[in-house]
Amino acid sequence: MTLADAHGYGLLEDVSVAWRAGRIDYVGPRAGCPRRPHEWEAEGALLTPGLIDSHTHLVFAGDRAGEFEQRLLGASYAEIAAAGGGIASTVRATRHADEDALLAASLPRALALRADGVTTLEIKSGYGLSLDSERRMLRVARRIPALTGQDVRTSFLGAHALPPEFADRGDDYIATLAHDWLPALAAEGLVDAVDAFCETIGFSPPQVERLFAAARALGLPVRLHADQLSDQGGAALLARYRGLSADHLEYTSAEGVAALAAAGCVAVLLPGAFYSLRETKRPPIEALRAASVPMAVATDLNPGSSPLCALRPALNMACLLFGLTPEEALRGATVHAARALDLHDRGRIVPGLRADLVLWQATQPSELVYWLSGLPPRLVVAGGAPVEPA
Repeated sequence: MTLADAHGYGLLEDVSVAWRAGRIDYVGPRAGCPRRPHEWEAEGALLTPGLIDSHTHLVFAGDRAGEFEQRLLGASYAEIAAAGGGIASTVRATRHADEDALLAASLPRALALRADGVTTLEIKSGYGLSLDSERRMLRVARRIPALTGQDVRTSFLGAHALPPEFADRGDDYIATLAHDWLPALAAEGLVDAVDAFCETIGFSPPQVERLFAAARALGLPVRLHADQLSDQGGAALLARYRGLSADHLEYTSAEGVAALAAAGCVAVLLPGAFYSLRETKRPPIEALRAASVPMAVATDLNPGSSPLCALRPALNMACLLFGLTPEEALRGATVHAARALDLHDRGRIVPGLRADLVLWQATQPSELVYWLSGLPPRLVVAGGAPVEPA
């Protein structure tokens, strides 16, 4: 499954794929394939690009299983947050974990994603909400590639929630993020993009815009948690800054969809949160499709609203809950996910691109979306190096 063209899976039969120095250099008939020191026989199996999880909150301490029970008993996500739970609960646990403890808690989640075929993932900060703890989260994210072989992109999500030190001082907090924390963390090489939570329980559009202006002044691309719980005009705001992706989008308006299309932004769908929060308003899938907005699909792995450490169940949910086709879902975890991270060297099996590949014991692509669990990869190659099975 090469996904080499704009439409279709790009299925090729009886072919070989070869790579050198981490890059694919041959896709074609077996007879013409250059010999390599290591070869894997894949007859009867399906080879795909490595999967890409373009939205995770993977680095955190503690858990929020108790809040899951509260929601089952009728409490809303907003009510739990107002009572000191939600993001604030994870912030307390994360602040108390040193870097090694935070890595020990987070590494198994990255390995679980790898075991599901994920070779590239994005990791956000946002559970520290102090300069030192945000730095610690980003440092842990930077350590994961050496331990798993996966490629990691980081997003600074200081504008995730208002920390207790800045209670009722949202504008002051945004100013601190924009003028102090973000420049410092960017100078240390810890930030690949800047994200924010634009919502009634998060930050207002004017506050987010001030942070985005600071990010762009530093040459950093922006992303946004947009229109998840209400229409705050987040998609249109993201589009004005030519951001990489607007994520969630359940309440995005027709104007927001048009803005994303005009700006060439990616819509990142997060069905795990939709499922876990028992939401009923779907993102505007038909409008996004009609406007040719690329749709990525990600886990939104986090302790509160999407405790999901595997990407393929999210693809299944995207089909069953949102109405995506299997092809759209798989493109959402490869081609479009790469675009959401501004990575144009992966997501397809094409000569010249990064050798991120997964070999599955499957005969057709839809099997990868059909199975909720099981069907583990026979082989995962990240940057030309086998990483799974470990």
